[in-house]
Amino acid sequence: MKISGFKLLRIIACAIALSACSGEPEDTRPGQPVAHRRQIFKQFTRTLEPMGMVARERKAFNRADFLASALELKQLVGQPWHYFLPDTNYPPSHAKPEVWLQPAEFKLAQDTFQSKANALAALARDGTIEDLRAAVNDVERSCKSCHKQFRNNS
Repeated sequence: MKISGFKLLRIIACAIALSACSGEPEDTRPGQPVAHRRQIFKQFTRTLEPMGMVARERKAFNRADFLASALELKQLVGQPWHYFLPDTNYPPSHAKPEVWLQPAEFKLAQDTFQSKANALAALARDGTIEDLRAAVNDVERSCKSCHKQFRNNS
C-alpha cells in the first residue's frame, strides 16, 4: 500500500493531535522529580491492591504472594519523599501546597505510612488473616489520610 505525501502528513498531524490529548503534561524538569514520585506512588497502588483484595475477601489468601507484596511495599515506602523538593509543585503534580507549608505534618504522614507498611510486612510472615486484614486497612487508611490532607484529587 502506497501512501501519498499529503496523506502521510495528515496521519502524522492526527497522531500529534491525539498525543496532545493524552491528559496531563509531561514532567520536563531536570531529573523529573514529579514523574519519579508519581511512578513510585503508582507502584504503591499496584503492590497494595492485591493485598487489599485479600483483605476484602475478593481474592484467595496465598501467604507467599501476600508476603512478597508486603515486602515489596516495605521496600517502596521510603522512596518517593526525597522527590518532594521545594520547587516541584508544578503540573503534573497533584500535591497541595500544604506539602511545603506544613512540612512537619507531611513528615508525620510519611512516618505513619511507613510504620503501617512495616507492621504489615512483619505480620505477613505468620500473622492471622484477621490481623493481616486489619494491617492492610491501617495502611490504606494512612494513604487516604495523607491524600486528604496533601493531595489534590484532580
